[in-house]
Amino acid sequence: MPPAKKSAGAQAELFNASSTKEIRDILWKTADRLRGSLDAAQYKEFVLGLIFLKYVSDAFEERRTKLAKELAEEGIAEERLEEFLEDRDEYTGHNVFWVPEEARWSWISAHAKSQAAGLLLDNAMDVIMRENSALTGVLPKIFNQDRVDQKVLAGLVDLISDARFSGNGDKPAQDVLGEVYEYFLGNFARAEGKKGGEFYTPRCVVQLLVEVLEPYKDRVYDPCCGSGGMFVQASKFIEAHAGNKSDISVFGQELNERTWRLAKMNLAIHGIDGNLGPRWGNTFDDDKHPDLKADFILANPPFNIKDWPRNENDPRWKYGVPPKNNANYAWLQHIIGKLGERGTAGVVLSNGSMSSQQNGEDEIRQALVEADLVACMIALPSQLFRTTQIPACLWFLAKDKTPQGGKRLTDRRGEILFIDARRMGEMVDRTERVLTPADIAEIASAYHAWRGTASARDAGLTYEDKPGFCFSADLETVRSHGYILTPGRYVGAVEAEEEDPEAVAEKIAALTEELFELFDRSDELAKTVREQLGRLG
Repeated sequence: MPPAKKSAGAQAELFNASSTKEIRDILWKTADRLRGSLDAAQYKEFVLGLIFLKYVSDAFEERRTKLAKELAEEGIAEERLEEFLEDRDEYTGHNVFWVPEEARWSWISAHAKSQAAGLLLDNAMDVIMRENSALTGVLPKIFNQDRVDQKVLAGLVDLISDARFSGNGDKPAQDVLGEVYEYFLGNFARAEGKKGGEFYTPRCVVQLLVEVLEPYKDRVYDPCCGSGGMFVQASKFIEAHAGNKSDISVFGQELNERTWRLAKMNLAIHGIDGNLGPRWGNTFDDDKHPDLKADFILANPPFNIKDWPRNENDPRWKYGVPPKNNANYAWLQHIIGKLGERGTAGVVLSNGSMSSQQNGEDEIRQALVEADLVACMIALPSQLFRTTQIPACLWFLAKDKTPQGGKRLTDRRGEILFIDARRMGEMVDRTERVLTPADIAEIASAYHAWRGTASARDAGLTYEDKPGFCFSADLETVRSHGYILTPGRYVGAVEAEEEDPEAVAEKIAALTEELFELFDRSDELAKTVREQLGRLG
């Protein structure tokens, strides 16, 4: 990494920044200039680790300042003040991590230029993990390495020190740092391209899942949790509806070690007490929550993965053994197995999952439909996922479509709601689309009106089919379509409207994906035929 200095202009900008958006934008631009020769994947750990360390320190100092004020009001003698201020229980009892003096940002910032910054930071990470069991093995100790230019690192410390994370308007440090952390996660996902999709789901997609499922309370699970974005949005949904995020119990699992650490830090920054297992692991052959029955499941599994630990005798395959070259239906069946008696799930998958006729996937899909587990299918617009061009859809699964007693839901047994949202969204730049709040509200409202939820009743919503957008199909209609679940087959077209060029492009993309699957199947069959002929020879 070549040495770099933070400009006086950047320092002045940060000092004068009055909003979280200004802080995060300035930090990103300046930190990116400091990146030097490190690629985004490596640099991500550096920056997010520093932001997390700044968060725990700011939160600690905020509590310390408040505690000092409380003690002064109680008339505690000055000579005893320090003793009370260093009482660990006064912090942990308020959900604040205990931060020893040598790990506090003020100490690190004061000594980063006179001592080796990397050594100070690695020591701080070590001390915080040792003093807070919830963070054991989570924080990165990667700063004191030969490949890390210590002048650049000191510059990063200096840069982050200038950001007014605490006392920024009416927001506490936790909220400001949480927003900055999320912003950096999104930017790193874009910078890393395809691999970025392994740890980050576009916020608007997560918001749509959460708005449809309404996870107000009880057990929330994500079997491939990435950096924990599903849980963060669920907690924000609860707070936005005047609830308490402590009413949900969070369970998750992640395969990638580095991503698992990011998720643990992300939950900690947002004050979410989550169980992500004692370590990372593959959900299919190392389930960290074997006995869990969840009330809500939100998941964005990796699309169409071919290399996964497949066991044909796995009891989860109640509806058919998933093919070895595609795990889509393995994820769906794992998720169904984790649902409680009245649990609901929202799952992001590739469009091919709705119509594939290959390798027995059509038979599994038929079994899921006949078991009345599919509640809603949503076709998403293109270009929501910067990290992949594969068209995506949402599966909403429900263990129980009855009115459910006191909930007074509409009885939807034997019906599936289809929503075609492909024409929605707006482009934020040349390559990326987002669903707007109005789009999310329209889709979620259609589902809630169909299901007859309390939020629909409160808003006075009633369901009706809308050509080109939504249609409620009975099972006989789905059977007549060969159990293909593509919404476009059911919702029809908007009257007097020519076919959207984007819709044509998506059809081409879906057919291309199916063609590639056929190519893969052809290669496998050719290999098998050669092996058999070889034996005959």
